[in-house]
Amino acid sequence: MLTRLPLARLPLVRSPLAGSRMTRAAGVAAAGVVLLGASPATAASATAASATAASATADDVRGGQQPVLDTLELPRAWRATRGGGVTVAVLDSGVDPLHRDLAGSVTVGKDFTKGANPPGVRPLRLHGTYMASLIAGHGHGPGGSRGVIGVAPEAEILSVRVILEDEERGFRVFDTDPRFEDVMARGIRYAVDRGADVINLSLSKDLPSREERAAIRYAIDRGVVLVAAAGNDGARRPGRAAPYSYPAAFPGVVAVGATDGRLRRATFSNGNSSVVVAAPGVDILGAGPGDQYWIGRGTSQATALVSGVAALIKAECPRLSPPLVARALTASATDRPPGGYDTGTGFGVVNARRALAEARRLARHTETATGGQAQDPASPVGGGAAVPVRVVARDRDRARVYGVVAAVAAGGALASMATMYLLVRRVRRAHNPQDA
Repeated sequence: MLTRLPLARLPLVRSPLAGSRMTRAAGVAAAGVVLLGASPATAASATAASATAASATADDVRGGQQPVLDTLELPRAWRATRGGGVTVAVLDSGVDPLHRDLAGSVTVGKDFTKGANPPGVRPLRLHGTYMASLIAGHGHGPGGSRGVIGVAPEAEILSVRVILEDEERGFRVFDTDPRFEDVMARGIRYAVDRGADVINLSLSKDLPSREERAAIRYAIDRGVVLVAAAGNDGARRPGRAAPYSYPAAFPGVVAVGATDGRLRRATFSNGNSSVVVAAPGVDILGAGPGDQYWIGRGTSQATALVSGVAALIKAECPRLSPPLVARALTASATDRPPGGYDTGTGFGVVNARRALAEARRLARHTETATGGQAQDPASPVGGGAAVPVRVVARDRDRARVYGVVAAVAAGGALASMATMYLLVRRVRRAHNPQDA
């Protein structure tokens, strides 16, 4: 079952936070966050140190985001596009559509967790709002200069609720009731059918299901880019490959690892061969419900940043297929590991400006095959009836025997032809002595 790690209300500090860990067999790839600004109700229940942090304002946020904006080269990427016309589905715990940095950009979609919480209990929407702000936050105030600016600030967010916060009253029901087992698969299909161009999956589980695999294929067949978190179990397995997390480990999904301030694999980030690219995942500023602001770490945050870059690519090159979007992300990555790939950061750290340039290059040289045997890119792969494949086994010993027999037969045929030729000449000489 899908869950997420609690968003811990900790003192506002700039030092690294405690490493996050997964507490259940299925857990969202998130991590602890720090509350920057709280509503009165939240501040009253927070620690004294957190209450002190509540005086922080949205003006503090943009400056804190600058290292990430520079790493992704977003100011230069925004000269080409800011993600307009693209919809990013955030499959998560729900998004607050009234947050001032997201207002007007959020469509609240279906809640697939309905029935888990008792009647009348409102969702907290902590994790989902945080992720949505990193993808499409547009800030507020004069020129949108305050608050959170996302990677694709003009993109639209489709909020699809498929998980509960650990703090919600219905979490235990959601975590154990079989009716919620395939909520992610249903959420993916729902998002695709409602026009999503990119699906952000800042969540994970240990074991995949047939329904999820089919939903992933359904999305990719229809040109939708899926971006998922590699997971936060790396610190528990130092020096060894971390377990695979799903949906990140499904073929065709862009699996994202997290980097620290030096752009190296963050200690908590899962390292395994599913990782495709990485993005900053430590001390990441984002928005929380009720006009709050948070700072935290995790592959969730890194995933949201990569989803934003994918949205920029789809805005610039809307017909680019998911594999080619992934190619644009990987071929343009910076801080590439020795040899070009490793299991910690994949092919390197995403770079929005370079990714857009690579996407334009790929789009310019992309052609669609024609003819009766060509696959229609608008149709599901393998839609026709299966054709039996004839398997031929090669017996080397028998082939040698047949080869010898054939050689002997050929020699006999030549000898016969030579004998016939000599006999014909002898007969001709007997009848025509002058030819002798």
